[in-house]
Amino acid sequence: MSVLVNKDSKIIVQGFTGGEGTFHATQMIEYGTNVVGGVTPGKGGQIHLERPVFNTVAEAVSEVGANTSIIFVPPAFAADAIMEAAEAGIKVIITITEGIPVSDMVKVSHYIQSKDCRMVGPNCPGVITPEEAKVGIMPGFVFKKGSIGIVSKSGTLTYEAADQVVREGLGITTAIGIGGDPIIGTTTKEAVALLMEDPETEAIVMIGEIGGQLEADAAQWVKENGNKKPVVGFIAGETAPKGRTMGHAGAIVGGAEDTAEAKKAIMKACGIHVVDSPAEIGKKIVEVLAS
Repeated sequence: MSVLVNKDSKIIVQGFTGGEGTFHATQMIEYGTNVVGGVTPGKGGQIHLERPVFNTVAEAVSEVGANTSIIFVPPAFAADAIMEAAEAGIKVIITITEGIPVSDMVKVSHYIQSKDCRMVGPNCPGVITPEEAKVGIMPGFVFKKGSIGIVSKSGTLTYEAADQVVREGLGITTAIGIGGDPIIGTTTKEAVALLMEDPETEAIVMIGEIGGQLEADAAQWVKENGNKKPVVGFIAGETAPKGRTMGHAGAIVGGAEDTAEAKKAIMKACGIHVVDSPAEIGKKIVEVLAS
């Protein structure tokens, strides 16, 4: 099993013919991902990367049975693209775009609550189920198939964690980059829950950062559900000054519980195996699986 995406996902690319969409769709196709077409308004009927281009998501759903979308639409138009995908019946919407206005995401968040879909992102590296589907911008060669799930706010640390897991002779079921914006579609808790319920995932790596309550919420959920699988946790941003946004729009220390130390304390109290450096993730996974 895996979560969110697999070899049977029928994936379309919104913003298909633009520079970003073209580049990353090419990489996804080369990886073996089942990309069935793309959407660029006004370019319907064309062929791009040997795939059909549609004017609307609804056309892509009816003509090629698309059920998953990856969005490379510029920030000003991205919210409309997400809502269009949800309206058309797309089940998994992965939004890569960075810089979508928070006010737009408030509307999107409210809109998709009534739709039968899950959004990942925005401002995220995407989702990969190794050797089946790469729906994102991550370097595919780093990931090998296995039994460890990864949930991360950081793109780069997702790849670092995967690389370490693979170097230890293990592999990944699905890696989910949830994104670093203040309003995101799938929280750390929700992503961890998906992997907890996945029969093939034996352990989970949870990578967070300063700011917000996502990791604390996830840790509490893990504890309340009886710590069914071991979770290894890391929080980036220990040395960040208070009150400054660091890299991600959501990474700002606003209160006492937003700091790396506070988050790590909460995670430890909830039975999560916390490491102090990302370099220790792989070794810690091996350790918890052996115990």
